[in-house]
Amino acid sequence: MNDRIFLSSPDVTQAEEDALVRAFRSGWIAPLGPEVDAFETELAEYTGRRHAVALSSGSAALHLGLLNLGVGPGDVILTSSLTFAATTNAIVYTGAEPVFVDADETGNMNPSLLEQAFAELEAEGVRVKAVVPVDLLGKVVDHERIGQIAESHGATVLSDAAESLGATRNGRSSGAYGVAAAVSFNGNKIMTTSGGGALLTDDEDMAQRTRYLATQARQPVVHYEHTDVGYNYRLSNILAALGRAQLARLEDMIERRRALRLHYRELFSTVPGVDMFGEPSGADGGDTQDNFWLSSILVDPQEAGFTAEDLRAHLADQNIEARPLWKPMHLQPVYAQKRAFTDGTGERLFTTGLSLPSGSVLDQQQIARVTESITTFLEARA
Repeated sequence: MNDRIFLSSPDVTQAEEDALVRAFRSGWIAPLGPEVDAFETELAEYTGRRHAVALSSGSAALHLGLLNLGVGPGDVILTSSLTFAATTNAIVYTGAEPVFVDADETGNMNPSLLEQAFAELEAEGVRVKAVVPVDLLGKVVDHERIGQIAESHGATVLSDAAESLGATRNGRSSGAYGVAAAVSFNGNKIMTTSGGGALLTDDEDMAQRTRYLATQARQPVVHYEHTDVGYNYRLSNILAALGRAQLARLEDMIERRRALRLHYRELFSTVPGVDMFGEPSGADGGDTQDNFWLSSILVDPQEAGFTAEDLRAHLADQNIEARPLWKPMHLQPVYAQKRAFTDGTGERLFTTGLSLPSGSVLDQQQIARVTESITTFLEARA
């Protein structure tokens, strides 16, 4: 059996190893230290934010972002349904109530359904505290419309940019939107610190309070004094060194994924009933482009003669990982009883969508193996 080809493996080189050794030899083994400070400065500069706070995960960034907005029990938060569970889980951590908004054809939050949700909730006397839209698979949401809608209803936008670091919208970094944006450095993301994340904001008070809450809310006294409930959410100095090396290579990694996206687009260009998800925005450059984190296709079984699951199963038999798009939160057993404003788009994308191996670490031999496997599958159904 051939070695397994994964969906999005970490892309690490000698540069990352050198950075880890540098941090180790510095003696700063415990959490925090000069690598964290430098990583925060570089990350803020890269995303066009005044402040970045390095944290243990993207989930931690979302949680602390919500707490900074005063979100708590009894509050209602409008959020994307088509996303990974971490987005909703962070809302629930605060005791607030998530209300789901379906996707449009981009896979991101549908602004029209968002407006409908505000209107219906307000008619019932329910005030929405915040909106948490998600940049699906690296494509930035329509922040102009979503921000305008939220502002007109007195709500704040906290952006879940966990999947979109390196993406831009109208020339602005994905991390530059909202009162704050949460990014993830999980092992399968566009860049990684093994595990980790960050909260990006222009609000100095929010940045300082995030650091405070993330270090167990310790008061600045010699003994341990606490007036708030805190969390152990800070990123370690060693992992921050890894993040710095990854950030320095990010544009190259994005370009490798972009080339793979274009390869898949060509591969499926003559296949009836199969379209690249999210195309054409991004693949041809310009001021607005995603980060090509995952390249996905949509399969119309009536026209194609096969389903996304058929192709996924074939690739799995070849020890190649492929994965459906996120199962919408309003269909997840744990959140099925929550309120949702849907039109079936998210469910259709989940049923017809398939993400293909997209990692920047894939070499030409591995790409050829994936291509051959897909080609064999398509030829058998021609």
